[in-house]
Amino acid sequence: MGIIALGAAVAVLTGIGAGIGIGIATGKATESIARQPEVKGDIRTALIIGCAMAEATAVYGFVVALLIIIMLR
Repeated sequence: MGIIALGAAVAVLTGIGAGIGIGIATGKATESIARQPEVKGDIRTALIIGCAMAEATAVYGFVVALLIIIMLR
């Protein structure tokens, strides 16, 4: 049972990478808007798409962790 928990924990670690990525992207987008406020809409659109992709990665990791726990139980 311990190896199953370890595998699930490793799968959930994708959330850390997604959180770091979203934080960096948000910071860079804020800097970009501060430098060029006239392209705020374009920057915001790209930021939202990028954040959605990063968050999807975290959700996939969570789903894999749940599958590991359920299937190998």
